[in-house]
Amino acid sequence: MIATKDRVRIVETRVLSDDWYLLKKTTFDFLRRDGVWQRQSRETYDRGDGAVILLFNRQAQTVILTRQFRFPVFVNGHDGMLIEAAAGLLDNASPEARIRAEAEEETGYFVQNVEKVFEAYMSPGSVTEKLHFFVGEYQAGDRINEGGGVAAEGEDLEVIELPLAQALQAVRQGTIVDAKTIMLLQFVALNRTLEDSQ
Repeated sequence: MIATKDRVRIVETRVLSDDWYLLKKTTFDFLRRDGVWQRQSRETYDRGDGAVILLFNRQAQTVILTRQFRFPVFVNGHDGMLIEAAAGLLDNASPEARIRAEAEEETGYFVQNVEKVFEAYMSPGSVTEKLHFFVGEYQAGDRINEGGGVAAEGEDLEVIELPLAQALQAVRQGTIVDAKTIMLLQFVALNRTLEDSQ
């Protein structure tokens, strides 16, 4: 089997935008499985890697989420107010260090115990970002400030505590439509069920 790196020959790379993040257009030749080299062109949006955390109180069976305005979702027909797990870009920090800081900034909770559960590419057809997914245990006494995000970065987040069952119902009803949040809610629900059955 030929290594993937030997099946790709870069022909040209052009920067289309370097404003908010980096948008490039790359022309390359790709060796298909039938042995034929095919010329292709793709745009890639590079915003860096990120991390996301679902704060979960196992005893109370509740989760902490946020609600915030997302302009790209707004222009795609949604009202723009998404319910999400706390998340952010790594900005040269380790995933665990960054997600602890992000959880505190966005939710106001100081999270001591975090567990990395998986990694995933969220939109691999066009976005280079890889997300590191975490679950963190929280108690009511872990809240050290109001959260809400960093105003200077345009963040204005509402902090929401929901029973896990209600959050899962919100996924089914289409109220929670953020993919990273859905993935973490389903992970926690599945693993809670596995633990309860043992």
